[in-house]
Amino acid sequence: MLMSPNDDNKLAVFEGRHIRKVLHEGEWWFSIVDVVQALVGGDRPRKYWNDLKKKLFEEGYDQLSEKIGQLRMPSSDGKLYETDCANTETLFRIIQSIPSPKVEPLKRWLARVGKERIDEIENPELAMSRMQELYEKKGYPKEWIDKRLRGIAVDHAGREHIRRLGESDRRARESSQRRALG
Repeated sequence: MLMSPNDDNKLAVFEGRHIRKVLHEGEWWFSIVDVVQALVGGDRPRKYWNDLKKKLFEEGYDQLSEKIGQLRMPSSDGKLYETDCANTETLFRIIQSIPSPKVEPLKRWLARVGKERIDEIENPELAMSRMQELYEKKGYPKEWIDKRLRGIAVDHAGREHIRRLGESDRRARESSQRRALG
């Protein structure tokens, strides 16, 4: 996949290392070699990435070539070169395969977030509570947060009502069809 950069080119910083990124179709894409360099170190991040691609394929991640893209990004010499890039989801999958002590805290965070998401699926009130905490941490006023949460609840109730009406209408049509045939 070949993508062209736009004006949304930015640098992210991870532990003092620059990671090139670009906004593409509303989603951030990151230079995989930069991420590998930041997480693993060493003087040959491209070689490490090439070896890691083979490992990912052996692990069964055969969609990798479909998930990464070639994006022209500026190099240290100022020239633009095609660079392997990945969106956040693909990058997290790649990171899970990097055996490095620097990566372990990130892997534990991913595991924790995954568990929290499963807990929220089982108990949606946890998601609402987490959302409220996030809005509070971002500094939103309590009144705004309460109004936002009520709006979400009303919207959800409306969607559920429409879904039920659709199911009721479908059952009535099926019943009518059975009576007509029988």
